[in-house]
Order: sequence, then C-alpha cells, then structure tokens
Amino acid sequence: MLPKPTASPYAAVFIDFENIYYFLKNHFHDPPDLNDIVLDIVRSLREELGKKSLDSLISYAYADFERLATAPQGALYLMGVSTRNVLGTDHKNAADMQLCIDALEVMYTRPEIGTFVLVAGDRDYIPVLQHLRRQARQVLVAGFRESVSGDLLQNIGAEQFLDARSLLTAGRVEELEKRRADRQRSIEESRRLREQGLAGVPSAAALAARAAAPEADSQPKATSAPTTIMPRTIVSVAARPFARLAEEVPDFAPSRRLATDTERRTLAFMLAEFQKLEAKQQRRVTELWLGPFMRLLTDELPELPDYERRDLLNKLRDAGTIRIEKREGEPHPFSVIVVNYSHPDVQELHPGPEN
Repeated sequence: MLPKPTASPYAAVFIDFENIYYFLKNHFHDPPDLNDIVLDIVRSLREELGKKSLDSLISYAYADFERLATAPQGALYLMGVSTRNVLGTDHKNAADMQLCIDALEVMYTRPEIGTFVLVAGDRDYIPVLQHLRRQARQVLVAGFRESVSGDLLQNIGAEQFLDARSLLTAGRVEELEKRRADRQRSIEESRRLREQGLAGVPSAAALAARAAAPEADSQPKATSAPTTIMPRTIVSVAARPFARLAEEVPDFAPSRRLATDTERRTLAFMLAEFQKLEAKQQRRVTELWLGPFMRLLTDELPELPDYERRDLLNKLRDAGTIRIEKREGEPHPFSVIVVNYSHPDVQELHPGPEN
C-alpha cells in the first residue's frame, strides 16, 4: 500500500523505462508482449497515485528508445508521459544522470510538487533521493523487488516502496512466473545433460593450463599455502566488518552444504571471478582480494543491502567453502579470500584440480 500523501497533492513521476524493460526481458526470458507489460505498469501506477489523491503533473520516461525492439513513445504520449531519449551502451543506460538532473530541476523550479515517484531502483539514485527527502519532499520508489537495490530500499524505508507486481493483474503475474519456471527447468535440464556428457572429460581451462606450464607435472606439489613476502594471519570474520580481528583459526571450517540458492549464487560468482583472474594472469590463482570482490558483489546482488551481502561471506566461511586471511600490507592491512576446492559445493560449481 502507498503511504498517505503529503500536504501537497501534486506528484512528479520519473520512469527508468529501460531499466524496467530489460529486467522483464532478462528475468522472464523475453516475454512476447514485453512492451505492453511495461505500459501496463505505468498506467496502473498513475491510477494508483490517483486513488491516493496524488495528481501526476509531470511524468517522464527515460530510455534509448531506438535500441528497444518496439517503439512505445506513442502509447506513453497518450498516457500523458513525456519521453526522454538518452543514448545508452551495452553495459549501462544513460537514464540515471538525466533522470537525476530532471528531478532536481523540478524540485527547485516547482515548489508546489510534494511527491517524487521513481520507477526504478539502482543504488545510484540514493544521493538524489536523500537530497529530495532533505528538502521535505515525499519520495516513493516503484519496481520489481528483485531489481531494486537493497541499500536504496533500506535508505527510504520499505513503506515507501511499491512492488511492480501489484501493478499487474494476477493473471499476468501468473503467466510471467510460469514462463520463468518453464525456462528455468529447461535450462537446468540442458545443463544436467551437458554435464553428464562431459563427465570425465578434462576442461578446456585445465588443458590450456597444462599446455602453458608443462613443467608443473615434474615438480612436487605444494603441501602448504604459497609463501609470501608479507606476514599473514588467518583470522575468523564472524563479526562485521571483515577487517576486524578475531581469534585465529587453523584452516577451513568443517564442511557442510550451503543452505540457500543465494549462498550458492554468491559462491558461483566468486569462483567465476577466480577464473577471470586465472585467464588474465595465465596462472593458477589461489586468493582474491576481499575489498574489490565486495564491490563486484554489490553489482551482482544489488537487491540485497550491504550488511546482507557481507553476511553471505560469513555463511560461506561457516560452511567451510572459504576462509578469510588477514594480511599485513602497506599502507594498510588487507584481507583475501581463499577457496576450499575440496568442498562439495565448490566441486559442483567449479570442478577442477585442487593444486
């Protein structure tokens, strides 16, 4: 439910159209009526605001509309929504900055507007939303929960959030969820068959590594962690933040299976980062810097607030999949992630040699 309106009955709505469009496209595997779904969300949002006696004096939609498969500008115009065509890239759309500029311009030039509604949820919007709130404006965010930054949601408060699913009919939501479930089953079945067919076959990465370093077979395998010129201490990270020292631990925690899909997703992402480093450096990588990885994890799991992302690392450690090692360095100490390649979840997600 939307909160009660402020004293001002006027609202401005800013729609990151491209954000919503591509979330639906990717999350629900390119539904055939994708454009209509986004338009239904916009239409229902305006109706919902009207029920709360909020008059949308200004409505803007942002996208690189030339890159979209369909052209929704006409339909948006008929709903009273002005379009802002912004140039995007393959990695990120350019709507964020233009949207923030327009929101601030409206705030300073239209003092009668008391409510600002943002249809999106990237954490990049946090500064402008904080500024609007400091100017005594009510701020609402609408979007799909999976695509809204947990940090942003924590910042504005859950009561200021409107789930986009509630703006669609029950039949439409059921249809989308069924499509996603069917496609996920198909993908999982294909993966299972592929793994069965490739069982026992050395991976391309393993063969490339052997070819690049043939002398490794003639050298005795190391039985301990690689030496380093920096002193290191293995520490527990049960308490946040990770840089805080705790009692020393001898090795990985006792192995147990990961409990949730989010934990497995985090581990899979971590292993993928190890592989990227190995491919870049053309050698076996045994550790990953914690700080840069946490920044990458912010983009991978934007729906979670920062403390939940950090807690995921604690859960991986407690399950014995990783350990965190504290290193002394200049100018500051730092921490690295070391993976337990004998852990069953690690072997399922990234089978390969332990050394």
